[in-house]
Amino acid sequence: MKKKTVLLINGPNLNLLGKRETKIYGKTTLKKLVKKLKKKANVFKINLKTFQSNSESKLIEKIQISKNLVKYIIINASAYTHTSIALRDALLSVKIPFIEVHISNIYSRENFRANSWLSDISSGIICGLGTKGYFLALDAINEKIIKNKNNC
Repeated sequence: MKKKTVLLINGPNLNLLGKRETKIYGKTTLKKLVKKLKKKANVFKINLKTFQSNSESKLIEKIQISKNLVKYIIINASAYTHTSIALRDALLSVKIPFIEVHISNIYSRENFRANSWLSDISSGIICGLGTKGYFLALDAINEKIIKNKNNC
């Protein structure tokens, strides 16, 4: 059986996980998080590709080149969630379903964080559950892949 590919995208400052504002974002580094996620993805027979950038243009380019190559996207666009219509347009243009993930509860922080340009076009939103949110997104995607396999 061919593995389905899922793309994990992390936006600006997430390369500093485990070092930055640990009371909000925890002590797990992005490298450790990705390692654990890939291990879980292998159990699900999912090929998990990962990408992190602090650059909006690089995130958009990665989304665009992923058309027809990935089944789902898990995205934590971090600050671009609240500011980037260009990122929204890129996700709309490729028509790849995605789950929006936030480590912190964006609705319990500063008012501007409660606005997401991605939520209304996402398949789902997970926020406020720490890095566990990434694993929950992977669980949900795995279930969707299994359901789609039965509908083929």
